[in-house]
Amino acid sequence: MAKRRWTLVLVPHGSEPSRIVEVSYGVLRLAALVVGGIVVLALMAGYATISHTTDLSRAARLQEENASLAREIGDLHGRLVSLADTLSTISQRDARIRVLANLEPIDPQVQAAGIGGPGTSELSLTGLTGLPRRTAEVRVDLSALIRRANLLASSFKEAADSLALHSARLAATPSIMPTQGWLTSAFSSMRSHPILHMARPHEGIDVTAPMGSPIEAPAAGVVSDAGWENGYGNTITINHGFGIVTKFAHASKLLVKTGQRVSRGQKIALVGNSGLATGPHLHYEVHVNGRPVNPLKYVLPEGVVTD
Repeated sequence: MAKRRWTLVLVPHGSEPSRIVEVSYGVLRLAALVVGGIVVLALMAGYATISHTTDLSRAARLQEENASLAREIGDLHGRLVSLADTLSTISQRDARIRVLANLEPIDPQVQAAGIGGPGTSELSLTGLTGLPRRTAEVRVDLSALIRRANLLASSFKEAADSLALHSARLAATPSIMPTQGWLTSAFSSMRSHPILHMARPHEGIDVTAPMGSPIEAPAAGVVSDAGWENGYGNTITINHGFGIVTKFAHASKLLVKTGQRVSRGQKIALVGNSGLATGPHLHYEVHVNGRPVNPLKYVLPEGVVTD
């Protein structure tokens, strides 16, 4: 069988004779394969060049993004340090509030557990370097601050509940001195009466003050009695609740009536020397559950001078 051949006739434009070229099918196919291979290689080279250029551009963009991210992480770390300082200040105030709320301070070991405890960050950062390590450090710090903030929030809620529970009791506690003056007779189980000259219990304190000096209620309560009482003269008795009762004697004038509700610091009478008294002064008593107690246990007498 004769081989397949291709005949090409080349006809020039001038007077030159035509030329006839015979090409076999195998040679033509080989030429086509060579040309196709060259085209494929050219395409591959072009793709590689474009891909390399793209990779360089992407690498430059990623490097720029990493640098920007590193700056943001550094700024965030600084803010976390500032937040940690703020939480430390809040923690100190929380300790004071817990004291006022009659609660025990948070145990240091509990605080450490709330922050995360020793070794937590080391385990989380094992094997990390560079930007991933800095990112992990910020994540660990943020988690610790969140736990600490939650601990403080829980502590504040506990303190608020305790204060709300005891606010009525605090309002009923005689925490201020009723008048300004000099402490001339202290609380005692027995003393010689300055007028009767006989041994009698002194169930309160005597504060000498100028005639007409104001007498203030040391806590909120209801006036259970206001009037004259033998030996005590013009007397006011206030029931503060919770078993606490206060008594004010020898007043020159009463400014409240029986059944009237009073608040801490409200003026209720004026200092005098009514009843058995050697001079103007206030006789002040505090009774708890029916038993007399030393009024100075409830108050720091800033305006009282002791001799």
